[in-house]
Formats: sequence, C-alpha cells, structure tokens
Amino acid sequence: MLAMKKDEIPQDLSALGKITKEVCYATDSFGKYTTELSSGWDVKIEALNTAWGDIEKRIAAAKQKVLNNEASPIYFFMEYRLMDVSILADYTGFWQWQIKRHLKPSVYKGLSDKKLQKYAEAFNTTISDLKSMTVHEN
Repeated sequence: MLAMKKDEIPQDLSALGKITKEVCYATDSFGKYTTELSSGWDVKIEALNTAWGDIEKRIAAAKQKVLNNEASPIYFFMEYRLMDVSILADYTGFWQWQIKRHLKPSVYKGLSDKKLQKYAEAFNTTISDLKSMTVHEN
C-alpha cells in the first residue's frame, strides 16, 4: 500500500473545516511518516451532509408528532439535541421510565415547573421555549 504524500492531503473545506482539523498520516519528502492537518475530504463531507439531512428529517418528524398531539415537546428537543432517553436521564436525574411517561402529551401537561425546569436546563432552553418548541442558538 502506498502512503499519501504530505502535499496530497485533502483540504476540501467542509462545514466543520472552520471549526476543527483532522490529523492525517502522510510521508514527507524523505519517505518518513509524519502528521499533517486536513480541513476535509469530499467523500467524508458528503457522508456528513447525508447524516445531517437524516437528522433534520427526524427533527421535523418529531415536531410534527408534537403538533399532532402524539408526543410532548420533550421528544422534539431530544431529537434536536441528539439525545436518547438514557442520555436525558443522566442530564435530568429522572429515571428512564419517567422520561418515557413524560413523552406522553397527557402526562407532560401535568408536569410541575420544577420538572419542566430540569428539562429546560438539559436542553439549554427556557420553560417557555420548551413548551413552544422554540430554539435559540447562540
């Protein structure tokens, strides 16, 4: 297998390219292995874009379920923040079975402000924005 040369490292700019770089191994002019930073690679960029497209569809479907009264706003924010029940339980201190109950609109409507505040903090939002499914990004 031939190793990539230092000057052949892909530098295709991706959405993450402005935030982070990836370490790649390559050979220098003497044939010795060295590390080099890459801002991206077209194949990887396409894979990430596809994954984010799938996530956006899941978020939209979650929002529609809330609007159809099939799930509580907690479900929307779980999808939006890329959390599952286990992760949310760790953030809130609720048991997983409690969170599953809170995903039901009828149960959610009866939650106290204290419980809603725990969810709001876990989702980095306010109780008001939790209830209205409003997202503010800084």
